Amino acid sequence: MANRFANSFPLRLELRGTPSKAMTYLSPVIAIALTLVFGALLFVILGKDPIAGLKVFLVDPFSSKRAISELLLKSIPLILCALGLVVCFRASIWNIGAEGQFTIGALCAGAMLVWLDVPNHGISGGAGLVLMVFAGVLGGAFWASITALLRDRFNANEILVSLMLTYVAQLLLMYAVNGPLKDPNGMNFPQSKVFSDEFMLPALIAGTRLHIGFVVTIIAALVMSVFMMRSFRGFSLMVGGMAPHAARYAGFSSRNALWVSLLISGGFAGLAGAFEVAGPIGQLLPSVSPGYGFAAIIVAFVGRLHPIGAIFGGVIMSLLYLGGELAQSRLGLPSAITGVFQGMLLFLLLACDTLIEYRLRWKQQG
Repeated sequence: MANRFANSFPLRLELRGTPSKAMTYLSPVIAIALTLVFGALLFVILGKDPIAGLKVFLVDPFSSKRAISELLLKSIPLILCALGLVVCFRASIWNIGAEGQFTIGALCAGAMLVWLDVPNHGISGGAGLVLMVFAGVLGGAFWASITALLRDRFNANEILVSLMLTYVAQLLLMYAVNGPLKDPNGMNFPQSKVFSDEFMLPALIAGTRLHIGFVVTIIAALVMSVFMMRSFRGFSLMVGGMAPHAARYAGFSSRNALWVSLLISGGFAGLAGAFEVAGPIGQLLPSVSPGYGFAAIIVAFVGRLHPIGAIFGGVIMSLLYLGGELAQSRLGLPSAITGVFQGMLLFLLLACDTLIEYRLRWKQQG
């Protein structure tokens, strides 16, 4: 049936000789512009004013210092998860489980903060924050190492393994907040106790929720840019993943690329989870992530698989999250509007990338 439809379709894809390098970088811009156009049409279909709808997504998140701080705050986990995925995807390791690694990182960091809240532990706020960060990074890296082990030892598909481990991570979080980490004074809600202020990330701008993690995120993007684009180690990771035979000939290890890229990716996702529980949330909840790990896949590709581009992609995705929340409260739209815009952006980005590599041709009849 599928072949019959393909054969009857009047257009075909023809490989271009040399894809335009300029269009490769303009593709995300075109995809974003088309997303806004189709978003306006969607508002019209839903009976809403398209100008008011686009204003909610494009203008309101920049309307005040607090709004901008919330935009940057929401971009932190998206950028951090995307930085790890950039390493994996450039090494041709398809880690789809950043969401699970984020969840385990948040769980481990939250468990550390619960332990630190016990009286007479003798650990100061600064040392506690360091322990919390290490717990989150190690938790995320450990969760990613399961995927690396199964791929390395049994040649399991990393897409399926990393994705399925996401749901295991969510079940572990549910067990923790309903069991050992549950707040005994929490009115039987599935949540941990609210963490002490001394173990919360310091605010970056007074009067806002934006914390010092944003500075760490920008520094991490700069460091990863040098690592991936200017270091021998980063080059060997890309070669080891994209061309295993050529890598072996050059003395690079594809197995090393697998482990290093997944551990880096899991570590960044775990760090994002740690920043979330020690930042805006302030406790462990079952809904610790609204899907940051999955959205980071789009962020990585919008940023052209470049660490600096991930900053741009993270801010764009943060706009969609904030715009979706504002559209619910101000326009009465369902919460699914955020996912709709994210899906449109991904679909249009893939379409633009495809048309950079291929051109549409009419099939000759005969």
